[in-house]
Amino acid sequence: MPRLYLRFYLALLGSLIVFVLAAAVLWHHFGGLTGRTDETLGRFVQNALPAAEAPKADQQAALRTLMSGTDVSAALIAVDHTRLATVGDIGRTAWAIDLPDGRRLLSSEPIGAGHPHYMLLVVLLVLVLAVGVAAHPIVRRLATRLERLQAGVESLGAGNLSTRVAVEGHDEVARLAESFNRAAARIDELVGAHKSLLANASHELRTPLTRIRMTVELMKESADPERKDALKRDIAELDQLIDEILLASRLDAVSEAEVDEEVDLLALAAEECARYSEAELDGAAATLRGDPRLLRRLLRNLLENARRHGKPPTRVVLAQDERGINLVVRDEGPDVTADQCESMFVPFYRQVRGVDAGGAGLGLSLVRQIARRHGGDAHCERTPDGHMCFIVTLAAH
Repeated sequence: MPRLYLRFYLALLGSLIVFVLAAAVLWHHFGGLTGRTDETLGRFVQNALPAAEAPKADQQAALRTLMSGTDVSAALIAVDHTRLATVGDIGRTAWAIDLPDGRRLLSSEPIGAGHPHYMLLVVLLVLVLAVGVAAHPIVRRLATRLERLQAGVESLGAGNLSTRVAVEGHDEVARLAESFNRAAARIDELVGAHKSLLANASHELRTPLTRIRMTVELMKESADPERKDALKRDIAELDQLIDEILLASRLDAVSEAEVDEEVDLLALAAEECARYSEAELDGAAATLRGDPRLLRRLLRNLLENARRHGKPPTRVVLAQDERGINLVVRDEGPDVTADQCESMFVPFYRQVRGVDAGGAGLGLSLVRQIARRHGGDAHCERTPDGHMCFIVTLAAH
């Protein structure tokens, strides 16, 4: 697809060329007064001269009489290109008039309209060239402003809420840039307020949660053990939810990596797989630069998801090539539809494999956020044997 300014410029040049062609066709078809000037002048000159078959002396005398009173040199040329008569020294031919009988009159100065068709074409071509040269910087400047605005929209859509574009001029494009900046500022303000509210609410929940936990620990031994265990599970689930909300908020709010160090991903995966008796690890050494706490959280969320919603064994495969690192986590659980594969990465989505999976629904969403923070991505694929696996790609540095 050509760039915007090039489309503008080609449209302008195309319009000029169409105009030139149309003008040339009309001129050629209808002619004009200047188009008949040479023909009329040639008829006048032929009437003032003897016939083409007359002796050269008569033609010489007639040409001298025709040119008398002027300082123009002229020559009369026969049909066979021989010279019939000459007046003065015509070293340079400035004009030529074709007579109806085939002879030609050459002169050292212009004495007729010449070739108006060619003159018109030359004038129009010069006009096209002049307009094209003059219009290029104007069209380029306008298109550059629109391209900067387009880049700003794409940057805002990619998540860079601080994007603003320069406002140049006082035309419609400038007003569009002002409107974009106002909209971007408003979006940035709303998203910032939402993140702040979410983070503050999560922090505030920590205090009553701690009190509830202390109350459970202080409950008498006579309390119903089953109810006490259920309350502990609810507290653990709430604690995990708050932790995941805080982590998601931090990942959204902070675009730069907080920790950047060399990480041995194979060793990290081995430590996490050791926490689950049904997990099997297979892979080669793979290192990257990143945040080891976030990468550990990524692995733990994938393994916990497989433990909760899949069937053992859980197989973890790690491989590295020139394109990056591939981490595959697969279990023997039932398959899901293609729509569910993508929906599972949506925050608070809990319908896993056709049933309510419980939990907060943030685990896989965090996996994708962490993977993208490390230059990769995460997705789910259906395997040929009726199961599914999660594939995480990470950028190796």
